[in-house]
Amino acid sequence: MSQTVIQQDVAETDTMFDVELRKVFKVYNGETAVRNIDLNIRQGEFFSILGPSGCGKTTTLRMIAGFEEPTGGEVLIRGQSMANVPPYKRPVNTVFQSYALFGHMSVWDNVAFGLRLKDCPKSELQQRVGESLELVKMDSLARRFPAQLSGGQQQRVALARALVNRPTVVLLDEPLGALDLKLRKEMQLELTTLHRDLGVTFVMVTHDQEEALSLSDRIAVMNIGKIEQIGTPTEIYEQPCTAFIADFIGDTNLMPAELATLQGETVEATTRSGLKIWVKPQALFKENPTREVLVSIRPEKIQLGSTDSSEIANRYDGTLKHVMYLGNHTHYQVELPSGDVITVFQTNRSSEQLKPGMPIQIYWSASDSLALPV
Repeated sequence: MSQTVIQQDVAETDTMFDVELRKVFKVYNGETAVRNIDLNIRQGEFFSILGPSGCGKTTTLRMIAGFEEPTGGEVLIRGQSMANVPPYKRPVNTVFQSYALFGHMSVWDNVAFGLRLKDCPKSELQQRVGESLELVKMDSLARRFPAQLSGGQQQRVALARALVNRPTVVLLDEPLGALDLKLRKEMQLELTTLHRDLGVTFVMVTHDQEEALSLSDRIAVMNIGKIEQIGTPTEIYEQPCTAFIADFIGDTNLMPAELATLQGETVEATTRSGLKIWVKPQALFKENPTREVLVSIRPEKIQLGSTDSSEIANRYDGTLKHVMYLGNHTHYQVELPSGDVITVFQTNRSSEQLKPGMPIQIYWSASDSLALPV
């Protein structure tokens, strides 16, 4: 792929942020869709807004694009307020899930459409369209029509059409949602490569946790119109701030519990069933006088089999209740004498087959147990 860096048609400013949202609200018919969002997206960042359907993420993207106006607050791009600036005058371009290509136009004409509206000189138009198609590896199919292209090829054309206008920000609205699983994986890799080569800020909305984790420099997780946490993929997954995030991002074992006393660097929590679990201390322990928490343990952090290590705080005997083989890994469910059922994910490294009904020991470290606010 070409190493061309898109030259952005936007005035230079001294701000380090390409997109800023300040105390942004959006209300529809008395219902608040977006609540008091503060957000800073850095220049050249691949930033994802992640959350379930109806959480307000697409509304947030549409306010950046200019398709919706905030009920309150302010949207800035490169330090300039976008109040009353229509979509076509904003230095952004949007790639929609449906691609929104013109069926009666060739690939070339689809990409050139925006430049023609701006009365771009013919020689410059040809150069910019050619560069954009080359970037997404569609230059050899420039004379085809959308109906003659695969879903992945149409996706590339939609990206080329967005990039040809040299935007400050490319907005991606569920860009891979219409593709099958294998093609979606391929396009994730291509999007990452394209972003790195171009140096343009990408802002993506998605409900796909794996997609956000694999593509993003940082992620904002939304729930019921609010941002619950912003962080790197590692921070979001390994250090979720809330039980919602722990449960929404990947898989976890969540158990209501009550904190006991601090001993050294660990805290004992007791579940409603009486199971005692050692968890790592957080600021939560000083700020939550009721001591009611949800303990979260990622299934892949749990080991099967016995251990003699004195450093392992949490170890329990149980019975293997369910085994689900999934090729490169296996899902296990282990029932403890307390009645708690713990889910365990293990990579398949040997041909050993564990059977339901077998007695089994599970263990994990206190540092892999998180106590989260109820």
